[in-house]
Amino acid sequence: MTTAAIIVAAGRGTRAGGDLPKQWQDLSGKPVLAHTIAAFAGQVDRVILVIHPQDRDRAAGFGLQVVEGGATRAESVRNALDWLAGQGVTKVLIHDGARPLVSATVIAAVLRALDEAPGAAPALQVTDALWRGADGNVTGTAPRDGLWRAQTPQGFRFEAILAAHRAHPGGAADDVEVARWAGHRVTIVQGDEDNMKLTYPQDFIRAERLLRGRDMDIRLGNGYDVHAFTPGDHVWLCGVKVAHDKALLGHSDADVGMHALTDAIYGALAEGDIGVHFPPSDPQWKGAASHIFLRHAMSRVAARGYTLANCDVTLVCERPKIGPHQAAMRSALAGIMGVDMDRISVKATTSERLGFTGREEGIAALATCALVRA
Repeated sequence: MTTAAIIVAAGRGTRAGGDLPKQWQDLSGKPVLAHTIAAFAGQVDRVILVIHPQDRDRAAGFGLQVVEGGATRAESVRNALDWLAGQGVTKVLIHDGARPLVSATVIAAVLRALDEAPGAAPALQVTDALWRGADGNVTGTAPRDGLWRAQTPQGFRFEAILAAHRAHPGGAADDVEVARWAGHRVTIVQGDEDNMKLTYPQDFIRAERLLRGRDMDIRLGNGYDVHAFTPGDHVWLCGVKVAHDKALLGHSDADVGMHALTDAIYGALAEGDIGVHFPPSDPQWKGAASHIFLRHAMSRVAARGYTLANCDVTLVCERPKIGPHQAAMRSALAGIMGVDMDRISVKATTSERLGFTGREEGIAALATCALVRA
């Protein structure tokens, strides 16, 4: 079994504006067609590109089989089908080159449907009210029951659609119309709102926004730390010196909240924990201020191209009381991390006198963070 995709890109697309046909215009730094072709990588066995004769030089860089289109879309599709004839293709997908956001899910659904039906195509059910209009005014309404918005790729068993195109008199709106004219059943599979066809200039703006969303990389990390109490008269918590009748025991200044947060950031980056970057066996970190660790973690965030979306630190202890110091802690962390306070949460809870924190043997801290790269 061999599957092929025909990407139809021979039109001129004048409604989109610009100096180039829409399929060759820039979209997020690449031609629209580059995104469309990439969507089929690994989904089919071969891709055929149908182009206008004037675009041969532009198409050469894709390294695909190129077929020249005809005066109409139907002629362009038939040229590609004729070229594929006799090459063992069993299933063929026919896709608009100006639909660069088609998903692997939609492509796979169409191919699966061809196991049971001679034709399949994605579509979205019409949910908006439908009007008739003239001269800028509403002149009537139309029922929307049973109406669908057609998309591509439209898929077919190869020999059936080849024969249908060869016999069709012309003038069909799409390949589904050709298949149905020949008496073939076409199954509807669920389409995708993002699978838009670029037609007007404003469509490029929406497509850019959708691509940015797809390219966004969101990473989550969590951290947990514990430090036992030792004799002393203060503790460091989230960068704030808090008076207390004990201190926290640790290799550094034992800021349990900042340690948990630092580990959460390293975790989101998949770069280990504090001990990896600042080994406790190294004497230079004995008694070190924890802001050194947190600043280093944030430098790694910047170096990897991420920004901090938000972070949340929870301190678990009976005493000292955290509430009076929350604002100062958020402010201290914001200064160290170089972010706004509204991205930082610090809160506290007790363990209801249970466990080592309930017995006031130490303090525990949990932290989560979200990093974003767009």
